[in-house]
Amino acid sequence: MFHRGEVPINLYRIARWLYLRRVPFFPWLIRALNSIIFGVVLPPSAQLGKGVLLSYQGLGTAIHRRAVIGDKAVIGTGVTIGGRAGYEDVPVIGEGTMIGSGAKVLGPIRIGCHASIGANAVVLSDIPDYAVAVGIPARVVRTQRPEDVPDYFAFKQ
Repeated sequence: MFHRGEVPINLYRIARWLYLRRVPFFPWLIRALNSIIFGVVLPPSAQLGKGVLLSYQGLGTAIHRRAVIGDKAVIGTGVTIGGRAGYEDVPVIGEGTMIGSGAKVLGPIRIGCHASIGANAVVLSDIPDYAVAVGIPARVVRTQRPEDVPDYFAFKQ
């Protein structure tokens, strides 16, 4: 059995499986259901790694159709991971990254592995591995040691 908070991710995984096999219509129907029921924009063309966690079933979260999100990333509510006018590429989110509620990650940028993005931050440039970034626009305020990175999955039963 799976945790209730994983339902939108599981629906995404089904839609992604169908999308990769070029099944028409159904991946986008599942995307629409995810949007209506859970309030999350999670297209089947986006690449989500294993163990990605959307807080509160992804409520208010919007992910670009070409975004890439690494394994075990934690994404808060109301997060936007999307493009930016004048740029073709979209964000690449590293493994183990935590993105706080309301954050906006925009444009052709890379968020490093195990980085932390503060709530309501607006990220417009690359963030290195293990960095903590906050503000508008987001700036790195410190770099964590690998052993100091919190385990965001410790609360999950």
